[in-house]
Amino acid sequence: MVVEPTREVEKQLLEEIQRRGGRILAAVDEVGRGSLAGPVCVGIALIDETTSDAVPEGLRDSKLLSHHQREVMYDAVRAWPLAVESGMASSEVIDEVGIVEALRRAAGDALKKLADKGFVPDAVLLDGNHDWWNAVSLLYLPDVLPPLPVTTVVKGDTACSAIAAASVVAKVDRDTYMEALDADYPLYGWVRNKGYSSNEHIEALAKYGVSPYHRVSWKLPGVKKLDV
Repeated sequence: MVVEPTREVEKQLLEEIQRRGGRILAAVDEVGRGSLAGPVCVGIALIDETTSDAVPEGLRDSKLLSHHQREVMYDAVRAWPLAVESGMASSEVIDEVGIVEALRRAAGDALKKLADKGFVPDAVLLDGNHDWWNAVSLLYLPDVLPPLPVTTVVKGDTACSAIAAASVVAKVDRDTYMEALDADYPLYGWVRNKGYSSNEHIEALAKYGVSPYHRVSWKLPGVKKLDV
């Protein structure tokens, strides 16, 4: 049985934001965190009290949708919230600063796109149980995200409509990016595996080694550390 996401949590948070004099809630989800190659992508969907309860038909966590379903609903999902954007941090950034800081930089990229449209959130609804938004960098790097109140929701992309919208946009945008990379690096099957671990991908790593888009700071299957 597929559980449909609801607007219950996000509406409660919107009421709290309004009591504090704010207006906009940012629903946030990431894609590509566990990939072997390519960027990590963060989607941010902004909602406020004017956001319609008529969510796009079939909207749910992107992982529960087929590639075709995500592609078909993409435009409707982008049109539903106040605004929605995705941002990315490359494999080079992940290798340099680690995955948590890379998530923050990807979110910062998405926030800049939203700010360019005139939208600035007052609080964050974050998928998962870890508040990486306000995480203190162990590398003493400058903050790339504004300090905002964060509410985390385990399996938020399944439970909350706005997070599901962010997940669909992030997934489609990252998949499109990886499919474009496949044209230049077809040996790894990225058009099919999107940079994640698969038999095809692992066999190609063992045979051909890494590409410029692999996360070489990670333990890559089929690759000896000395070969990186």
